[in-house]
Amino acid sequence: MSILRRRKGTENKKTEPEYEEFNDENKKSNGSSRRLRRRRWSCMDGCCWFVGCICSIWWFFLFLYNAMPASFPQYVTEAITGPLPDPPGVKLAKEGLRAKHPVVFVPGIVTGGLELWEGHQCAEGLFRKRLWGGTFGELYKRPLCWVEHMSLDNETGLDPSGIRIRPVSGLVAADYFAPGYFVWAVLIANLARIGYEEKNMYMAAYDWRISFQNTEVRDQTLSRIKSNIELMVASSGGKKVVIIPHSMGVLYLLHFMKWVEAPAPMGGGGGSDWCAKHFKAVMNIGGPFLGVPKAVSGLFSAEAKDIAAARSMAPSFLESDMFNFQTLQHVMRMTRTWDSTMSMIPKGGDTIWGGLDWSPEEGHECNEKKPKNTTTQTAESDRTRKSDNATRVKYGRIISFGKLVADLHSSEIERIDFRDALKGKSHANSTCRDVWTEYHDMGIGGVTAVADYKVYTAGSVLDLLHFVAPKLMKRGSAHFSYGIADDLDDKKYEHYKYWSNPLETKLPNAPGMEIFSMYGVGIPTERAYVYKLSTAGDCYIPFQIDTSAEGGSKSPCLKGGVLHIDGDETVPILSAGYMCVKGWRGKTRFNPSGIRTFVREYNHAPPANLLEGRGTQSGAHVDIMGNFALIEDIIRVAAGAAGEDLGGDKVYSGIFKWSERIKLKL
Repeated sequence: MSILRRRKGTENKKTEPEYEEFNDENKKSNGSSRRLRRRRWSCMDGCCWFVGCICSIWWFFLFLYNAMPASFPQYVTEAITGPLPDPPGVKLAKEGLRAKHPVVFVPGIVTGGLELWEGHQCAEGLFRKRLWGGTFGELYKRPLCWVEHMSLDNETGLDPSGIRIRPVSGLVAADYFAPGYFVWAVLIANLARIGYEEKNMYMAAYDWRISFQNTEVRDQTLSRIKSNIELMVASSGGKKVVIIPHSMGVLYLLHFMKWVEAPAPMGGGGGSDWCAKHFKAVMNIGGPFLGVPKAVSGLFSAEAKDIAAARSMAPSFLESDMFNFQTLQHVMRMTRTWDSTMSMIPKGGDTIWGGLDWSPEEGHECNEKKPKNTTTQTAESDRTRKSDNATRVKYGRIISFGKLVADLHSSEIERIDFRDALKGKSHANSTCRDVWTEYHDMGIGGVTAVADYKVYTAGSVLDLLHFVAPKLMKRGSAHFSYGIADDLDDKKYEHYKYWSNPLETKLPNAPGMEIFSMYGVGIPTERAYVYKLSTAGDCYIPFQIDTSAEGGSKSPCLKGGVLHIDGDETVPILSAGYMCVKGWRGKTRFNPSGIRTFVREYNHAPPANLLEGRGTQSGAHVDIMGNFALIEDIIRVAAGAAGEDLGGDKVYSGIFKWSERIKLKL
């Protein structure tokens, strides 16, 4: 031991300076490593920089666009493509058209701005700042706070405690969705060319997240719209308004027309002739009258085809909890509190949308070319003739688990009913916290039962949503309905839950009014989906669109797990056109006063080059708002023209033939 002590002492003496030097170096090294640890690059840093770069590039190009002379883009475009046509407002002003009827705009879902009036501590400094619309800056700065404030109470469908978000008012509420991305701005600018201004244009803004009746309960929005329309009619010398709803605004207007007639306190007390006294025409743009299949996939798995593609390219990334922000789960938790989304669940069940082995659109060929000009029912009917070698697409199966199931005859599919399945409890309940969704109460047994049923049509989809999202559908059942009325004189249809369903309510008694259905065609639109079970995890959405399901040359309508049909990219033609083609055409039980209806389709043509922006002939669901032909039709009606003056129906699709296949009592 002594030797060891002496050797240790000797060595210590010899190496004491070295040891001190080593300690100094070690301290420096530890400090340096701590600084390195603080500066270590993470995936979150990469994502933030990526988003920042995209935003910076966007703002840089936007700055250049705004800095250049206003005539420069037009000059370059004309140099490439030749002289551009005059905008509709300029063209019609030259023809002598002038402002006549007041115009009311009704925006759709997500396109109207929302601003903060009261919030929690994390939203300090955001009073009356836009949380929806504009730059969406707060989404990037404080995403969890943003989700918290954009969500509604999961029990009431109204404001959570301590939060008040309200719609922006005025034309600026929905003229642009984001900088450079117009919604109503082009139409407003063209109307201004013939003399319109804010005194005879009105944006009927509303909180598009909450149910239609609750916009009146909470904000008295329906009463405000009624008062403003009455004022516009009175101040214009008795000229009736032309009302222009877009997207979900079409359903909101249907609700309004029943509400304004109904007696108080449920309704506005305007009487059965209120619409006849105040409406000249209703010009519906991209109206989902009968719902959209996209609403089902959104509520079921928080997906549409683009999200599904991103989810397949980066498996589990959107659901990963590595950043403590599971994107898809937060989106689902937030959107499932928005009761308005349930207004767009497909209506009419299998009678409208088809069953396991049939659909109205049978024979549609996804790769066919549209005729250049079609104006009659006879001419357009040739488009849906089924070719001898075409694969029969089963559009009636809105959700199929597996491509094989999507193709088989119903007699070959073995199904196990999910409705009586016992739901298990998932241990994820205690770990998911802020990203909890109702899937975490289902357990493996409930998830398996859903997949074992294999195929869901428009009728069984409602049962599916009741099973996987009971809180959502409990609220929704109090505000919306999806059936077909047997007897419209039944007193139960006086309840507001039926007012936005055109198959369970009557149009107003207004024989002098006209209704237009105006929508784009020529764009593949989501109609049905092939699903699969997703990879298990603690906090995950158990179902996802199977993007590997492809139809190939035999069935080109199936791409990336989505069956496509003709439409405007969001609303299938069947939903946008059926009511004006057949359900309301002439005097029917849904249109007892015989209001005249017209269908105006706009064949999609993409912009010829980037300098044309989103184009002037687009038929896409939002971009159609800048379509010159549609704007010209609107201006002519606002200036006094009738539907016949526009040429009546203008049809490119197979809507007439498809409508004849629907066996509905009229």
